[in-house]
Amino acid sequence: MKPTGPTNIMTRTLITELHKQKAPIWHRTAYELSRATRSRRVVNVSSLERFANEGDTVLVPGKVLSAGELGKKLNVAAWNFSEKAAEKVIKAGGKVMTIPELIQKNPKGTKVRLLG
Repeated sequence: MKPTGPTNIMTRTLITELHKQKAPIWHRTAYELSRATRSRRVVNVSSLERFANEGDTVLVPGKVLSAGELGKKLNVAAWNFSEKAAEKVIKAGGKVMTIPELIQKNPKGTKVRLLG
């Protein structure tokens, strides 16, 4: 059986846009989003706390969930957030954004940490 890729039109559009970018981080993100939904990255807030430094911009090519606590100010971009995870990031003084917003803000992908 031939793999078909994501059927969600928004995901397909994002993957196409990511492939148009020149920076390697966007190509890697496109690869991660092309995977089956059940195989995509799931990152808890506790992992953000553990693996990111204060002030980092973190990219999660999947979903951010709310398990754990966050005490650092981070800019977090992801395909999807649970409501509580977004609240925890904002409460810690950070910013929540989508992947297209991050591409628009930082097209070269400099100083972006891929987590997941």
